[in-house]
Order: sequence, then structure tokens, then C-alpha cells
Amino acid sequence: MSGFASTHDAISQGLVAAILVGVFALLAADRVHRVLIPIGAVALIWTISYLTPFRLISFEASKEAVDLNVILLLFAMMALVGVLKTTNIFPWAVDRLLERSRGNPSRSAALIIWFTGILSALLDNVTTVIFAYPMASEMARRLRINGAAFFLPMVMAANIGGTATLIGDPPNVLIGTDVRAHLTFLDFVYNLAMPCTVMMVALVWYSRRYYPHDIGRDADRDHPGVAAPTGAALVNLPLLRVTLGVSLLILAGFAASAFSGMPVAVPAVIGVACILFAQDYFYLKEHRPTAEERQHGVLDILANDVEWPTLAFFLFLFVLVGAAVETGLIGSLATALGWAIDGISGGLALSPRATLLVAALIVLWVSGFLSALIDNIPYTAVTIPLVAALLGRMTPGADGQVLWWALALGACLGGNGTLIGASANVTVTGLAEKDGQRIWFNEFTAFGARVTAITLALSSAYLALWLYLGGSSVNLAGAAVLALFIGFRLVAKR
Repeated sequence: MSGFASTHDAISQGLVAAILVGVFALLAADRVHRVLIPIGAVALIWTISYLTPFRLISFEASKEAVDLNVILLLFAMMALVGVLKTTNIFPWAVDRLLERSRGNPSRSAALIIWFTGILSALLDNVTTVIFAYPMASEMARRLRINGAAFFLPMVMAANIGGTATLIGDPPNVLIGTDVRAHLTFLDFVYNLAMPCTVMMVALVWYSRRYYPHDIGRDADRDHPGVAAPTGAALVNLPLLRVTLGVSLLILAGFAASAFSGMPVAVPAVIGVACILFAQDYFYLKEHRPTAEERQHGVLDILANDVEWPTLAFFLFLFVLVGAAVETGLIGSLATALGWAIDGISGGLALSPRATLLVAALIVLWVSGFLSALIDNIPYTAVTIPLVAALLGRMTPGADGQVLWWALALGACLGGNGTLIGASANVTVTGLAEKDGQRIWFNEFTAFGARVTAITLALSSAYLALWLYLGGSSVNLAGAAVLALFIGFRLVAKR
């Protein structure tokens, strides 16, 4: 059988919804390896599609559902980090960070959180956590604390920081490049950087209280012995210079992708190809190219530093979400969102501004909830036309931007809710498992769901203030509050 059109009836959508629920239940139970779960789910979906009247998704549509941009970006960044490992840069950087934090676990965690959040505003959040993870892992090992106390706040910081700019998170790219939104790079920075900064402060605060014995009050003391440099030195400096130089060009390609339309995987793959050639060149200058020796060159990086199970997890997860899109399940959920807004507005006879706030809050919380359960990229793609249609009916003028900010905040921040809510989450847990530090689905969700609730509550307050006071006033007030908070913290430490 060749390609076929997916069926959009209630039974087809119900089957996909039931399979999705089953996937989450099995992930939560943690009885089998998580890679097997989406593989089995896709096998079940294809069995139903080809052997029953319910056409959930064809093989041809499955190929279209796989986001090759994400798969290749992950591959390229994993290989790049593998090359950087050969230069010993991560132990060297950890020495510098521990010196600055004086071996204080609480201060070290704050440094990792802020470093990751700021970097994620400039890079894709998956790229950011791939870079930050080796440093966080080494710091946790040397401080002899629970690795999850570093890894989970770090990945939350990546998702929060990525919300602040147009290029930081894929949902923002989709919103910012859609002609119906009429938004620029500076619009995102101006309207989202301040609330995301407040959320980063809240993340540091909450992480210290969630892990009191690892990075909280009980661990807030210096350890000069740990902070003492281990003597880790950089090696293969020519390769390091080439790698860092090409990495800067890759970052430039990322920054330009939102404006050029070039997928981020393109500069990533071009750049990592150059880096791997350079790595092989410098390797061959020092090693004879025998069959056995070659295992320690580029093949060693591809075999040991590229996390193939994580890439497989993403590939099959994309097909699973693609079935939700093809059968109209996600479209039905988005349409229900529009009905809810219309019903509340008409039933309560709300003013136009109050209706806009209700719409923004519904978009925010529904987006946050759904993005914790399914990939936020297809959800955002489907919801953008809905938001545009809502704005067309409401004609709110410039205030209508609040719905775009609600969608961006909900879709990006909701990804923190579960292990599979965002690509960065799966990437970090896969890297941790490879290092022998398994992070369970329930463990991630217990922390992530609380962080999501906190950030969505802060987002709700921000959207209300933005709508009734204006963006400029809210930014000034937020800056004043942050200044007072930082001043209070500095005085308290004296």
C-alpha cells in the first residue's frame, strides 16, 4: 500500500490519544527502557493504520513528521562536544568555575543555572545543554553531590532562558517568523527578557529549597579543598582553536537562521564536518593510520560521544506526535481552546480588555499543559492560526500582542513539566544515563511540574500587568524589583 490520507474521525483521534496516554503511563512506570516505548507505540500505530480501517498515519507521512532539523542538530552538537572533550576543556573549565565558587555547591549550582540560561537565550536550548552538561557532570562528581541537583535545574534554566529570545526555542522561531504575528527579534527581547530573568531568580531560589542537602542551605559553605585546581590543562591547542573558531561561525549561523530561513541544522552540520576533518587531520599527525588505531579517531567520537539511543527516541517520538497531527487530534484540541474563550467571554459579558486577558491566560495554561505532554513544535504550529483568528475576531489593536506572548510563554515553559516535554529534557537524561546517573521519569516530573507551575503563575501575573500597565512600566518595575532583591542579597551576605 502506498501513502494514504489519515482518517479524522473521533475513533482515530481517540486511538492516538489512548496510545499517547499509554506512552506516558509506561514512561512513568519506568519498567522498560524509554527508547522501547515510542518504538512500540509507532509499531502499534502502523499496525492499526495498515491492517484496520483507521488510517492513523502512513509511512510517507511519518517521514514528513520526523524533524530532521532537530535530529541533525543533536547529532552535530554531540559530535562537536566529543571533539572538545579530546582537548580537556571541560575539566579545565570546571577548575575555573570551582575556583570562582570556592567549592561552594550552592554557589556552583547558581553559576551553572545562570550560565545555561543566558547561553540558551543565544543558542538553541538543546545545543546549550549539550555544552553545559559535561561541566555540570564534572562539578557534581567533584563536589560529591546528587547529579540530578545540577542536571534538572540546568535543563529548566535552558528552557526558561530560551523563552527570552526569538532564536532561543523552536516555538518562538515559529511565532516570530509567522507573518501574522508581525514580531521582530527585538520585540521578543523587550517583552520576554524581563519576566524570564525573574523566573531564573525563582528557579535558583526553588532549586535550593528542593535540594537542601545538595545545593541548598545545608550545602551553602565553602570547600577550599574541592576548589583547589586539579591541574587539568588544555591539550591539542591547535584543534581547540579551530573548534572554537568554527563554533563561533556555527553560532553566527544560528543567529542568522531566524532571518535567513536557514534551518539551524545546516550551519551545525557544515561546521561539525569541518571540525571532524580538523580532528582527523591532527589525529593523523600523531598516530599511524592502522585499522586498530583508527578506532581512536573520528570513529571513536561517533561511537562513544553521539548518543544514538537519544536520537532514536526523538525519531520515533516525532512519528507518534505526527499521528496526533495527521488525525486532527491536536487541531481538535486547539479548536476547543477557541470555543472555551468564546464561551467564557459571552457568558460573563466581559469587557474587551478583560476578554483579552482571559484569552491570554487560557492560551498560556492550555499551552503549558499540552506542551508538557506532547512536543511543543507541532502544537505551536497548529495554534498560531488559531491565535491569529482570535485576534481577527477581537480586533484588540496593539494589545493583541499579549496572545502571542501567552503562546510563547506557555509552549516554551510547559516543556519543563515532564521528561518528554522538551528536546533538552530528553537530551540531558540520555547523557546522564550514559554516565551511569539514571534520572527517572517521576523524579523529573516531580521537580519539573513544580517549576512549570511557578513559572506559569509568574507569567500570568506578567501578562495581566503587561495588558493593564503596559510593557514599559512592567519592565521598569521588574528591573527595580530585581535591583532591590540583588541589593538585599548582597547586604545579607555581609
